[in-house]
Amino acid sequence: MAKSGAFTFVLHSHLPYCRMAGRWPHGEEWLHEAASETYLPLLNGLYDLKEEGVPFHITIGITPVLAEQLADPLVLEHFVLFMQDKIAAAEEDMPRFHKEGDQHAEYLASFYLDWYRHTLDTFLNRFQGSIIGAFRALQDDGLIEIITSAATHGYLPLLSRDSSIYGQLRTGIESYKRLFGRSPRAVWLPECAYRPAYVNDEGVTRPAIEEFLSLLGLGCFFSETHAIEGGRPVGKAAGDVAIGPYAAIKRRYIVPIAEGRGKGGTTYQPYYVAGNDKGLTNPPVAVIGRNNRTGLQVWSGEWGYPGDQDYREFHKKDHISGLQYWRVTGPRTDLGDKEFYHPDWAGQKVEEHARHFAELVEELAAEYHRESGKFGIISSNYDTELFGHWWFEGIAWIKEVLRLLSQSEVVELTPATDYLDQRPPEEVMTVPESSWGSGGGHWTWDNPDTRWMWEPIHAAEKRMEGIVSRYPEAQGDTADVLNQAARELLLLQASDWPFLVTTGQAGQYARQRFTSHEERFNRLLDLLEADDLVEGSRLAKELGEMDNLFPDIDYRWFRKQGPSPLANV
Repeated sequence: MAKSGAFTFVLHSHLPYCRMAGRWPHGEEWLHEAASETYLPLLNGLYDLKEEGVPFHITIGITPVLAEQLADPLVLEHFVLFMQDKIAAAEEDMPRFHKEGDQHAEYLASFYLDWYRHTLDTFLNRFQGSIIGAFRALQDDGLIEIITSAATHGYLPLLSRDSSIYGQLRTGIESYKRLFGRSPRAVWLPECAYRPAYVNDEGVTRPAIEEFLSLLGLGCFFSETHAIEGGRPVGKAAGDVAIGPYAAIKRRYIVPIAEGRGKGGTTYQPYYVAGNDKGLTNPPVAVIGRNNRTGLQVWSGEWGYPGDQDYREFHKKDHISGLQYWRVTGPRTDLGDKEFYHPDWAGQKVEEHARHFAELVEELAAEYHRESGKFGIISSNYDTELFGHWWFEGIAWIKEVLRLLSQSEVVELTPATDYLDQRPPEEVMTVPESSWGSGGGHWTWDNPDTRWMWEPIHAAEKRMEGIVSRYPEAQGDTADVLNQAARELLLLQASDWPFLVTTGQAGQYARQRFTSHEERFNRLLDLLEADDLVEGSRLAKELGEMDNLFPDIDYRWFRKQGPSPLANV
């Protein structure tokens, strides 16, 4: 029986740079929680399927800044200590609950003790202490596709210099090649933020994002639903900001959106992207939109699976150990009224929801094939950390969905670029400037609370271009200073800092991290321009011990770009 369509999970894995940035409530503990609750459980689930002979396929994005940290020996050493602390907390909870006569709480503490011990054991033994190595092996086996991103998740459309866009992407690619042993073929644009070509206020043409991707060998990126369908922002892009999609973005586009195919597209098909007056890049770059219907089954606060009453409650934690012993109970149940968690109840819901999702995917693929006569793709895109960390049972759900769909007679599982190899796009689209942030535009990262951050970012970009022109072929200590300045520039540009300020999740911490990288960048260049190479070299070495990511970075990647990235080849 011929199949009707294809399906892929696209999991976007990202955390900000927090190596040696302290622990709770902000710092390396972000990494440790995600590793223990998301990345290692995901690896365990995928390796289980592999050993069972299940022919699964999945697309997993790992941002370069996250990959560098997950491969860092110090971060991994601290991770083991973190896990030992969790094991000790569960061990101490058991006699406390026993003394209180609370048998179910004692059982849950035992459950967590086994869970943390198993996770640590698989890290040390099943994966030989290498999370990145374990993902790499799955890709080498052809079971997953790992896609890359901009180096530090810089928000590309708001960067003022094309040299920074190129530097973000080039650094990310070189990191990927070092860690995964091959070149990436697809990219997750940070925050799904895309920008077509336009003419700025100085009359200078800014190239479309896909021109950079094409130059660097990246043939595919992913977009939010509304950028393809052209309607009101949906899914993760739906917010309370009183602006429609693209309403706050005022530019002179090279290809006006109204004249292109920016409306009326479907997320069931990939498109080649034409964001400049010459049409397609060479080689062309494809875009795949996020399927909204499948996305709502997870993202929706109204009917998404994670809100089920039997799943573990994320927000309520034990006042001593910090472990989570309660279930959701109800959508409007106060934290004080939450009831105890029952892992077996939750396990039953995982099976029910996985079957429901697999059936939905088959229905959607069959319906599209029936109505259009075409073989389509369903791309379900999510933040990886949603699963396991926020939705404790989410990893088990992914595992079961993959198992079910691997047996489907309607849908085939496929990595994104494998689909494109077999079924290249048949149409061209001009994608509008967009993101998956609130309102569908740039507001989440550029608003009254964050606008002060962009002036120093833009000043640093311009200064970096100037210093590269002054030292086009630096060697020795001078090159070391410039390379460390490039690292600090990348860290300054991370989209995480304005995001955290906007959401208020860790605003003070984000401001401190932002200003520290700005100060480090400017201090390095101040010393170099003052010809104080001795102090500059000392500072570069000191900062390099803290901000040691991207060991292969080359400051010359940040040289001033020509009228088109392709002009610099």
